[in-house]
Amino acid sequence: GELDQYKIKKAITGKEKKLFESIELPPRPPAMCPGCPHRGIFYSLSRLKVFVSGDIGCYTLGALKPLSAMDTCVCMGASIGNAHGIEKALGKEAQGRVVAVIGDSTFLHSGITGIINVVYNRGTSTVIILDNRTTAMTGHQENPATGKTAMGEDTVEIDLERLCKAIGIERVRVVNPHRIDETERIIKEELSVEAPSVIISKAPCALLPEERRRKKPLYFVDSEACTGCRSCLRLACPAISWKGISEEEAKRRGRPKQRGISVISEVLCTGCGECEIVCKFDAIKEVK
Repeated sequence: GELDQYKIKKAITGKEKKLFESIELPPRPPAMCPGCPHRGIFYSLSRLKVFVSGDIGCYTLGALKPLSAMDTCVCMGASIGNAHGIEKALGKEAQGRVVAVIGDSTFLHSGITGIINVVYNRGTSTVIILDNRTTAMTGHQENPATGKTAMGEDTVEIDLERLCKAIGIERVRVVNPHRIDETERIIKEELSVEAPSVIISKAPCALLPEERRRKKPLYFVDSEACTGCRSCLRLACPAISWKGISEEEAKRRGRPKQRGISVISEVLCTGCGECEIVCKFDAIKEVK
């Protein structure tokens, strides 16, 4: 177990401190924040069932259920090299089946050499750079792609698109990850091409002060229209929860096998709109 100060004190003094009795708590697995721009990418990758070589950042949470869309995470900057290595080892079998995912600050820190290696060794890997306009996991520090120094002063902003093209990547696409349908389509297109490609997923972290201040739409679930298909729950958004219904209620709705409905918390919803896109029954609507 954990070597805490109480155990150390007991070992030295022989005195044991009485603590409160442990209590059972409901499980609360870690998840991406409501409105996180990475969610749309990992939802799309999960649906495409490709091998995802991951990296270090908030987006590593994409490995957890129900997204389950990250297969390796070795060390900072390793995702591109891993994907390229798998591609070289498997040859044609890897075509269209392997993606590397890396954050913007991680890419600038230790991912550029990996992508140079892909180009130099005539690889065909697809790399997704998650540009959320900050270094989110460690506390929203600036990085060379934000246009600010660590002290908040204006500086040169590295253009990731131009950088990738300068390295030799001819196919560079920029997507808004909240537009899930378009994002999935572009990922499929780049996977089908026998050439190295980069997809820049560009949308700000939902926790940036300017994002939290920005007025955004809210969404709600039309409980009568909800069929309980759970498609929105597969986004793993903390703002969406499940509410069970009785058999009598299900029969009243004309769907006797329905077991519940989705509910969106207006306190947690950040208005990204991804749930509205994945709902095929028009049960998720914008608050007017």
